[in-house]
Amino acid sequence: MSNKILLLEDDILLGESLVDLLEESDFEVLHVTNGQSALDATFEGKFDIYIFDINVPLIDGITLLKELREADDETPTIFLTSHKEKGMLEKGFLSGGDDYITKPFDTDELLLRINALIKRIKKHKNKCINALCHDEIHQSFLYKGKELDLSKKEYELLLLLTLHVNNTVPKDLIIEELWTRSKSSSDGAVRVYINRLKQLLPELEIQNIRGVGYKLVS
Repeated sequence: MSNKILLLEDDILLGESLVDLLEESDFEVLHVTNGQSALDATFEGKFDIYIFDINVPLIDGITLLKELREADDETPTIFLTSHKEKGMLEKGFLSGGDDYITKPFDTDELLLRINALIKRIKKHKNKCINALCHDEIHQSFLYKGKELDLSKKEYELLLLLTLHVNNTVPKDLIIEELWTRSKSSSDGAVRVYINRLKQLLPELEIQNIRGVGYKLVS
């Protein structure tokens, strides 16, 4: 199945040439020329990547992406812009942009950047167990799209369980990984953290393997 791209570019000739380039590279592309049309398109369909020009009519690309991110739309996004100022670059990334390419650009470079984002998408998709996803870059977990508020030990314990999903993690290994030699622990302390994870993940099954350890079941 082809990856779908939403292209926001108000320069008709450039937009058409990019559509030709991307379709020749086996992408499915929807080209729109203003920010409002792009916003409408995100409600009507799902895309794998956004490519947004910044200076476009009705809603500029940065404002558009900021609104999408506030609505929990995490679709990877590349900005196309003629701006070279550092401030504009910072605004693009602060609004939730993943990459940035300045006009005029080499089309091969654009394809390389798109394919790099696609590889990252696939990598992160492989780190999900049902509704639980691990964000390796930010060292956090998301459950049903929302970031979990975890302490350091809760994060480390959940990571250990996910790395050994469907296999029992011995209590000795949990204690060894979560506590330093200078700080002792107990089965009771481990149970406290396990119970906390069960409360946070009500639809995931964490089994107590009596006398041995714990298992996260997918």
